[in-house]
Amino acid sequence: MQATIHLITIHLVTTGGTIEKIYSEQTGQVENLIAKIDRYLKQLRLPDVRIEVTPLMNKDSLEMTDEDRELVLTTVRGKVADAPVVVTHGTDTMVETGRLLKRRIAELKHPIILTGAMTPLGFERSDGLQNLTEGLFAARVLQPGVWIVMHGQVFDVDRARKDRELARFVLA
Repeated sequence: MQATIHLITIHLVTTGGTIEKIYSEQTGQVENLIAKIDRYLKQLRLPDVRIEVTPLMNKDSLEMTDEDRELVLTTVRGKVADAPVVVTHGTDTMVETGRLLKRRIAELKHPIILTGAMTPLGFERSDGLQNLTEGLFAARVLQPGVWIVMHGQVFDVDRARKDRELARFVLA
């Protein structure tokens, strides 16, 4: 008798931020130049999950405009009706975007998870792959709401803030 695998879908919306930054040899700086989440998703073993990636933008969150946040809102609103959504986002304004999503998307049926990194994917001691993996797991188990998932912790977006000295999120 063969086991039936129930395939679930998770939408992954990428907006840039540190999680997707790379080192530019031309400028000598870490910048958002190319999307690289797909390469890291291939390293994960997710046999019963279909991840649908929507690369929305590739910006440092400090450079995001009100129009960019409206685009994130419109995109997430269109996807969260049928499946959980994970948004990769820069940590500096992640709370701001999360609170916008919470205010403007009514009656959620699935969770919206915001995650990112303090150190880019691929860099030594990066927290990016851990946070991405935890975000995908959280999308499967958390109740509907808007959450920040970083470093093994879950925060309601209304109760989170980034502590720059500690390089992590804490309760607000």
